[in-house]
Amino acid sequence: MTPIVEAALKAFSEPRRRAILTLVWDSERAAGDIASRFDVSHAAISQHLRVLKEAGLVSERREGRRRLYRARKESMQEIRSYLENFWDEAFERLRVEVEKEGGSRGPDRA
Repeated sequence: MTPIVEAALKAFSEPRRRAILTLVWDSERAAGDIASRFDVSHAAISQHLRVLKEAGLVSERREGRRRLYRARKESMQEIRSYLENFWDEAFERLRVEVEKEGGSRGPDRA
């Protein structure tokens, strides 16, 4: 697992970060707008945004005093590839075990 994927999965582990990512998926939003949608402090949301930014999941743009955030959809490709490979390997191991188990039972056994 690459450091990028590891940081992204760690960022995904927190429900508020997933909710923030959903908010900024299709449109750029100001930090204050994001924070107003949660029942935690602005400082807590800023911390979540920092984690998402460091994981490469969101980009930040400054406009005057405002900070605007948007999901970096292109960063999801490496994560998606990792997860697809992970599941492909897991299912292949399962298939091998099922075939071993089926082979030890004999053809007429259920």
